[in-house]
Amino acid sequence: MSDTKRKSNFGYCMYDWGKSAFETSVTTAILPAWFAALFLEANGLTGTVIGMEMSSDAAWSLAVTIATLMVAIVSPSIGVIADRKRIKMTALKWMTWFGAGSVFLMGLAPIFDISFQWVWIFIMFLFANIGLNAAGVFYNALLPYQGEDHEMDAISNKAYAYGYLGGGLLLVGHLVLLFSTGFALWATQVAIASSGIWWFGFAWYTFAYVAEPEIENEIEDLSIKDATKLGVSEVMNTLSEWKSFRTLFIYMVAYFLFIDGINSVTSLAGAFGIAVLGLTMFELILTILIIQFVAFPAAFFFTWLAQRWSTKRALTLSLVMWCVMIIGAMSFAPLVLENHEEYDYQAEWDGESYVITVRSLDLVGVGDEDQTFKEDWAHILPFCTDCKDNHFAEDTNGSADSENMSAFLVANEETRFSISVIGGDLSNSTMVGIHHPTNLGDGKLDFIPVAVRTHVWAPLGMAVFWQWLMLGCLAGVLMGGSQGLARSLFGQMVPETRSTEFFGFFGFFGKVAAFMGPMVYTALSVMYDSRVAIASLAVLIISGTIMMKWVDVEDGIAVANEYDARVRGLNSAEE
Repeated sequence: MSDTKRKSNFGYCMYDWGKSAFETSVTTAILPAWFAALFLEANGLTGTVIGMEMSSDAAWSLAVTIATLMVAIVSPSIGVIADRKRIKMTALKWMTWFGAGSVFLMGLAPIFDISFQWVWIFIMFLFANIGLNAAGVFYNALLPYQGEDHEMDAISNKAYAYGYLGGGLLLVGHLVLLFSTGFALWATQVAIASSGIWWFGFAWYTFAYVAEPEIENEIEDLSIKDATKLGVSEVMNTLSEWKSFRTLFIYMVAYFLFIDGINSVTSLAGAFGIAVLGLTMFELILTILIIQFVAFPAAFFFTWLAQRWSTKRALTLSLVMWCVMIIGAMSFAPLVLENHEEYDYQAEWDGESYVITVRSLDLVGVGDEDQTFKEDWAHILPFCTDCKDNHFAEDTNGSADSENMSAFLVANEETRFSISVIGGDLSNSTMVGIHHPTNLGDGKLDFIPVAVRTHVWAPLGMAVFWQWLMLGCLAGVLMGGSQGLARSLFGQMVPETRSTEFFGFFGFFGKVAAFMGPMVYTALSVMYDSRVAIASLAVLIISGTIMMKWVDVEDGIAVANEYDARVRGLNSAEE
């Protein structure tokens, strides 16, 4: 490999290294909690967003949805234009400036009045996602120019591996900063702003080393109006000639199905872990870190596997294992509570009253039921009564007499919490709410976790966190293979002369999938329960895996090469 090609590959991979700061530190670990706290302080449980009453998590989801759909709709047309003019690198730079700059500006939220801080973050997060998703169209379109078809797996997986490692390393630094300062406001600002700097700073290698691909017979003068007409007309033409790229379109449909399931698993795992399994935020963040560092070597392993088997077979294996992982997630269940220290609320008689301590500060969330519970029992529990962030006060205890303690036990029967009492008249009393994660049996698929807990988890003494960690390690392995291989397989079958256009479609399917999956999950969660919703994600992946049977990769590559040769031949003849 020439020195120029080596630098180009390195520069390509470093873009993943840089942008992962936003995807890992900001989107997953730090910003959601900060946004929720600011939203609650300004509005309470709900606020008005574009004329609708929304909770903080709904507003957060709205920002992601708007950004992904905006880019998804226009990306195929933009791709057509980028395939006619040499603007891929220029567009990538501008979108990176826009996205990374928006991330940096998020850190300035505290300079505004509290009523506008959450609005500022909402807008900047929306802009950052637009920049990220739009940049991704041009970034992915550069992949076919980085090497031959047989090199595509290695380059694509290496880029993802760089992303996992880069995002993981920065997240470690951010967590050290946040925990060492007690999550000070300035530390949160630094963590957010530095993610934008990290993204753009490492993208410099991409701008410096990756050359703008040559385009045969480039259109020199193209006004915005003409460009828009060209983009729309060419997209419609591409859709009408799908039979000419039959294999590629079959793969895009398969990709839509399995990436829908995979993206939904990764985006909804945190909510499932907290609501269904009762994990703490610290346990979730720790798992995110482990996933990043497991995915890094796994990407190289799947590159080796694809070279030994084939890209299609290695990708299919990873999809089958995703289904196994989802079935595993359905079987996870917290062990039945046995020790006093395992209960959420721990009451101990001190001779005069019951002193109540709390197992975790994550216990009180932002839902209506949690807020009502807090207000009803604030007189005996260690709540922060002089602030609006709905958390327990650190290093404090609540107290209750026997009568209040007895009423508290009864009240918890309808909650998701658990109580254990030692000493006094109520000694050895316990109450586990009907919605507590350990209570199983009412759901359509609860027989699965009940059986596995009885015959596997309980005999092994494996707590739910270790079950979850095992799931996280497997998810890291599969993320390291499935994402890179899915992109490289597509890149092998895409004509270079229309790479941006087709990667625009690729991005469109991915973004629509990111929208559809959570919507299906939400609907089934409401109709049935979370485990049924999780099972539906396995159905999506299985459907996509079955469709891979009709993806003839050799035919797809041959069609792409023939198309490129024909276009280049026509252009040469015209010259």
